[in-house]
Amino acid sequence: MSETAPARNKKLIVIAAVVLLLVALGGAAAWMLLAKRGAADDEDGERPARTSQAATPKTPPTFLPMENMVVNLADPGGDRFAQIGITLELADAKAAEQVKAYMPSIRSGVLLLVSQRTTDELLTREGKEKLAVDVRREVSRPLGYTVPKPKKRATQRDLDEEDDDEDAPPRRRADDNPVRQVLFSSFIIQ
Repeated sequence: MSETAPARNKKLIVIAAVVLLLVALGGAAAWMLLAKRGAADDEDGERPARTSQAATPKTPPTFLPMENMVVNLADPGGDRFAQIGITLELADAKAAEQVKAYMPSIRSGVLLLVSQRTTDELLTREGKEKLAVDVRREVSRPLGYTVPKPKKRATQRDLDEEDDDEDAPPRRRADDNPVRQVLFSSFIIQ
């Protein structure tokens, strides 16, 4: 009986090695099959083309709060004012340092922008959105970036005309401005 025990152990070891080898070969075959399928999809154009943004790792944005501002509004009589808190969403910490370097002139420009608005303009969503675009433009200017003026809202006729020209490439353009967005943390009008 002592001779059968080592022989049995050797059989178990050989069987285990064969099973592990088969599992490894199956895994390698599956990986190669999936890799070929992915390459074929890329050649057929079934997958969307990768852009340079997809190749670069995404970094979380940096948020830079500005001090709250109290501004007299351009209403007749001059008795209305707004208290506005603004937080800037920036691409990274480097952009935040650049914005901080220009903060006095940026705050002055933002105060002038808000002081030209009336209560009626700032109480609407569209008025706040337009102000956010104008503030983004004001913050971007010292950094050397421009922000296009917002376009008028498209009518149904404009949209129908765009649909007629389906062969035209999309009208998007890359925006490398590090000032991504202007967020209002508080907005009080009195």
